[in-house]
Order: sequence, then C-alpha cells, then structure tokens
Amino acid sequence: MVWPMGLAFEDFEVGARFRSHGVTVTEAHVSAFAWLTGDWNPLHVDGEFAKSTIFGERIAHGMLTASLALGLFAQYLYGTVIALLEASARFLKPVKIGDTIYVETEVVDKRPSEKYRGGVVHLRHEVKNQRGETAAVVETKVLVAGRWRGST
Repeated sequence: MVWPMGLAFEDFEVGARFRSHGVTVTEAHVSAFAWLTGDWNPLHVDGEFAKSTIFGERIAHGMLTASLALGLFAQYLYGTVIALLEASARFLKPVKIGDTIYVETEVVDKRPSEKYRGGVVHLRHEVKNQRGETAAVVETKVLVAGRWRGST
C-alpha cells in the first residue's frame, strides 16, 4: 500500500497560504488535556468558578488551542515533517467549549538544509473561531524532508 505524503520542502513557497478544516472544541478535549498535562486550573474545569471570571464560562487551555491548531495543519506535513524545531504562541481571544476553530497558515520563510536533504520552514498559523475572529497566533519552525532523491 502506498501512503499519501504531505508536502515536501520544495513544495513550500514563501507567501503561500493554507486553510484547514475545522474542529469543534468539546468537553472531552478540555478534560483530556487537563489529564495529560496536569493543568487543573478551575478556569478550565470548574463551571461555577469560571462563571465568576471575566469570561463568564469555562475556556479551553491556551496550549490546547495551540496544539489543536498544529494538529489541524499536520495534514500538510504527513510523512514529511522531520521535527518541530520552535513554537511560540500569542493568545488573543478565549476559545470556549463549543467554539469551532480552524487555521489559516502562511509560509513566512524557508531555508534549505543539505544535511537533512530538506530544510526549515517558518509558518504563521492564525487560529480563527466560527465568527472569523483570530483567537491565537502560533508561529512554528519545522524541519521538512525534501523529495526523495533518485525516485521516479
């Protein structure tokens, strides 16, 4: 069986844009993230506490939002990403349980690496909610394989 492959280093062009499909953030996402990370901040897991905050309800962890964003973009790197080298995030609006988010990604820069027969791709991911508002901006640098040499 031949597995579909993501984009190779050569496929990325500076200025290119991609839009992912969406995912609705659920109670299960928030609970699983709290279990995995140990982040039991009541803002995320206690509805009564969260009602007393400026948000008025529970919100998703910021890093859950960033993780979902990278997962939404991952389809473009299936089988070609070698490593996530850097990641930074700015959180601009809360993501609430029930919000549907998607990612608009732009290729900011790319730099070849002969050692890895590919190169580093700098990406800017804008996480948008169902109203088109930017909830977060995540920047990443990923090491991406080039096309296989000698293949036909």
